[in-house]
Amino acid sequence: MIHSRLKLFVLTMACLAALAGCSAFRNAKLDPEAYRVKSGREAQPDPADGSLLDAFRGGRETVKVNRFLWTATLDVLNFLPIEAADPFTGVISTGYGVPPGGGQAYRATVLISDPALDARSLRVALQTQRGPVDAATTRAVEDAILNRARQLRIQAAGF
Repeated sequence: MIHSRLKLFVLTMACLAALAGCSAFRNAKLDPEAYRVKSGREAQPDPADGSLLDAFRGGRETVKVNRFLWTATLDVLNFLPIEAADPFTGVISTGYGVPPGGGQAYRATVLISDPALDARSLRVALQTQRGPVDAATTRAVEDAILNRARQLRIQAAGF
């Protein structure tokens, strides 16, 4: 008799635990904007909105990146093959590629470290197969990215 009551109690607790775990999916829905990099000025999610399992999930260190700098970097360096692009850390790493009208192959690593549309938010490292490039070439690429980001921001303000 006690054995069957214990079984019933354990089964009830297991069902309650499974039912409580289902609350983690209450906000799950398809978001078509999820693949876009946000600028960081959007509303932050309420930390109280979640489940008990959120406390045990490891937090990943993220950097808020400027979406205009991110898009401008991909536009300006579109001739380079993308090897890695992580919007959570703000790093874009490319393979070697030859720019249009050029003969030298370059590769780039770009770090976007701030949500501000500012030159201090952008770090570009260029390299050839023989080593790093001169500072003037790196500065020219940074200027091109910043100019394109400003153009994208002006276009977005028109909408």
